[in-house]
Amino acid sequence: MDDERISALANPVSVLLDKPSRELTRQDIIQVIKKSAIERITFHYTGLDGKLKEMKIPVLDRRQIDQILAMGERVDGSSLFKGMVDPGLSDLYVVPVYSTAFINPFDPLSLDFVCRYLTKDGEPAPFTMDNILARAASFFRMKSGLEIRALGELEFFLLSRPESELYSAGRQRGYHNSLPFVKNGPVLDEMLRAISMITGAIKYAHSEVGYIDSIASAFEEIDGRRAEQMEIEFLPRPLEETADSLVISRWIIRNIAFRHGQVATFAPKLDEAVAGNGLHFHLELLKDGQSVMTEDDGRLSEPARRLIGGLCRFADSLTAFGNTLASSYLRLVPDHEAPTRVCWSDLNRSALIRVPLGWTNLTDLAGRLNPQQREAPAERAGSRQTVELRSPDGSALIHLVLAGIAAAAGRAFGDSHLDEDPLATAEKLYVSGNIFKNREILSRLPKLPASCAESARLLLKKRSLYEKDGLFPAGVIDYTAGLLQAEDDEGLHEKIMSLPEDKRLEAIRHVMHRDIHRH
Repeated sequence: MDDERISALANPVSVLLDKPSRELTRQDIIQVIKKSAIERITFHYTGLDGKLKEMKIPVLDRRQIDQILAMGERVDGSSLFKGMVDPGLSDLYVVPVYSTAFINPFDPLSLDFVCRYLTKDGEPAPFTMDNILARAASFFRMKSGLEIRALGELEFFLLSRPESELYSAGRQRGYHNSLPFVKNGPVLDEMLRAISMITGAIKYAHSEVGYIDSIASAFEEIDGRRAEQMEIEFLPRPLEETADSLVISRWIIRNIAFRHGQVATFAPKLDEAVAGNGLHFHLELLKDGQSVMTEDDGRLSEPARRLIGGLCRFADSLTAFGNTLASSYLRLVPDHEAPTRVCWSDLNRSALIRVPLGWTNLTDLAGRLNPQQREAPAERAGSRQTVELRSPDGSALIHLVLAGIAAAAGRAFGDSHLDEDPLATAEKLYVSGNIFKNREILSRLPKLPASCAESARLLLKKRSLYEKDGLFPAGVIDYTAGLLQAEDDEGLHEKIMSLPEDKRLEAIRHVMHRDIHRH
C-alpha cells in the first residue's frame, strides 16, 4: 500500500498488511488474526428490518477459522426474513466478503466482516436485500454501459440529558454550529473516527439545523432530553458499498451514543416545528471511471437528464422503500426543505431532485484566495457533479431504496416499459425558484404520496416497474406494501388536525416518537 494511503484514519487491517482492502485474501485474514491476537470473528448481515445483525465465532485453531472463512456459517432465514421465508426451508449461508474486514471499534479482540446471503446451492439468495441491490446495480450497468455511484447524507438526532443550560443553540438554529453552541461535537468526532476507519468513505460531518432544548414526549426514553441534529455525508461509492456503509454507520452511531448515555435516532420527525431526519442520496454516472454528468460547456449531459427522468418516473412509488413510517409523511410537508411534488431544479432545496454545485469547469479555487501558492494542484479534479434525490428519510430500507434507484436508472436507458421517454419527463418537470411560492407551477406537478397507505397502493399498482427482469421478487413487494399498510395512517393527518390543540400535540408526538428505533 502506498504511503499516501496511510493515515491515522486508515483501516487498521490494511495498515497491518500494507495492502488495500479490495486485495485481501483468506491467508491475509489469518495473518491479521495471528498478529493482532484476535479472539473471535463477527459476521454481520442486514436483516429484513434494515438493521445490522451479527454472529460471534471464537477463534479456536487455524483449520477451524480457515473453514469458517471459506464456507461461512448457517443462519435461520425464517427469523431474519420473518413472513417471507418458510420455516421448512429456512436455512441460509452467510459468507464473509474479505474486503469488508475491520477491527470492531467496540471489541478490539474481534475481526468483523460484512457477509452475503447464499442459498443451499451456493447462489445469491434472491429475496435478501443485499442481493436485490446487487441484481439491480448489475441491471443498470447492462442497460446503460455506465457505472452509477451514490453517496448518502445520514441525518440523526443525538438525545442527551442537559448538563448545562448555557449557550442554547435555539430552536431550528443548529446548522453548522460549533462549540459551545453544539454540545455533542466530541461525540460526533468519535463517530466520525470509527466510521472513517471502517468504511474509508466519509466526506464530512457537521451539526444540522434541528435543535430542541427539551423534548416533550410520553415515551420515557426521550422525554426531557436535549435534541441536537447531526449529519454525516459520505463519498460516492458503488451502490452495494454505499448500502453496507450506511447500515454499518447506523450501528456505530447507535453504539457510541449508548456508551455516552445518549439516544441516537434516525426517526423521520421528532417535532412538527423542527427539521426531520432525511437520508438524501446524491448520484453520479461514470464511464471508465470518469464522470459523464456534464457536457464540456457545463450543462447536464443526456445521461444525467435521462437519470433524472427515470427517478421522476419512479419517485412516487420509491417512497415505499424510502419513507416507511407514518411520521415520514409528517416530514414531507412544504417549507421544511422536504419535497411534496415530483420535479427537479438547480440548487433548489424545495425540489424533489436538486442539481447542486459540482465544481464543473473550475480548478484550484484556493489559488484565487492564496496568491502565495504558485504551484498548481497535482492533478485536475474534474467535475464532481451529482443529482440529489431528497425524498428518502431515516426510516428508509437502505438496500431496497438504492435498488429502486438502480431500477429507475436502468429503465431510463432504452426500456420501452416506460410510458414516456425519460428525457421528455425531465424536460417537463424542470422548475426554478421556490415551488411552494408559485401556485401555477405547483398545480401542474405530480404529487408525492401523503401517507404510508398511499405509498403502498402506488407500489402495488406499479410493481411491474420493479419486478420486471427479475429485479425485485414479488414477495418483497408484498412484504413492503404490508409493512406500510400496518401503519394504518389513511387520513391520519386530517384526523390529527381536527383535534383540539392539546390533544393534537399529544397525538402528533405519539406518531413521531413511537418508532424512534424502527430501522
